[in-house]
Amino acid sequence: MAFNPLNWILGFFSLDIGIDLGTANTLVFVRGKGIVINEPSWVAVEKKSLIPIMVGDKAAVGQVAKEMSGRAPKNVMVVRPLRDGVISEFEITEAMLAHFIGKAHEQSIVPLPRPRVVVGVPTGVTEVEKRAVNDAALLAGAREVYLIEEPTASALAVGLPINQVGGSVVLDIGGGTSEVTVFSLGSVVANRSLRVAGDELDQAIVQYIRNKYNILIGERAAEQVKIKVGSAFPLKEEKTTTVRGRNLVSGLPETLEISSIEIREALSGPVDQIIQAVKEALDDVPAEMVGDVMDNGVCMCGGGALLQGLAERLSDELRLRCWVADDPLTCVARGAGLVLDDLEGYRHFLIQMD
Repeated sequence: MAFNPLNWILGFFSLDIGIDLGTANTLVFVRGKGIVINEPSWVAVEKKSLIPIMVGDKAAVGQVAKEMSGRAPKNVMVVRPLRDGVISEFEITEAMLAHFIGKAHEQSIVPLPRPRVVVGVPTGVTEVEKRAVNDAALLAGAREVYLIEEPTASALAVGLPINQVGGSVVLDIGGGTSEVTVFSLGSVVANRSLRVAGDELDQAIVQYIRNKYNILIGERAAEQVKIKVGSAFPLKEEKTTTVRGRNLVSGLPETLEISSIEIREALSGPVDQIIQAVKEALDDVPAEMVGDVMDNGVCMCGGGALLQGLAERLSDELRLRCWVADDPLTCVARGAGLVLDDLEGYRHFLIQMD
């Protein structure tokens, strides 16, 4: 690429931003400041105009919108504009990105040019889905947009030796997708991507409680149950928690006490699918790399990695060391931030758009 003095000047003064555009949460990393935004990927919009509404002096985006879920008036639609790791509502995603980029700009003392943005995307997305992310970021105010696959960004953030000969394995469990990627010499050796992740874990809890107790609970309540007592492996001390819902027989509100043993049973289906994907990816690893994989183990990233006992369950089934990265929720955003520090040096990791 030819040297452009104007781009160099703009790059020097602009606000460089790394974005983890997740199904459940959106994180924004600003070069030199770290993670400045970590908010749910929710937007509350007026039904006819699809413009985010205002709640007091705040736009109903992120945590403000999530709090409105199930409580909004009829003329307001509370939306999660991403599903299974990809954009399902383009205009609303654009508005959400514009809001978060604007919030990042507000932290600057002086007005800055439009930012350069690196966005993490799942490995299995199509060209159309990549183009949608690219266009949404540009329309939201970015000057230049670069895409990077989420497992690659996570591996960079953790500091795995993916540029070296050997096998580095990353299991990234987000809100909409789970991805298993094996790296060697800066390239992907094996990969499995499935649209089973945090959202499916929540839905499994909703269905289990509905089928067993005839009580309907919401997704937010299911998420809280998962965080408090969810597990993939027997706990040293089993736990209980209470959940509120509507009795489907009487139609009346009801409070239910439920145990971690029951929730582990509820989560067994999605957890088994994730484990099977890891096994399939490892089955594609060349025999010469098996020793390297055994030495390095499996690094777990993303919010789903925080499910209690999941690392122990994987270690037991795979007979490999499985470990959770430090601050797994922010790995993709931090990896995107690393790329911003040296775009040319990391360019071979970026997705080339047609």
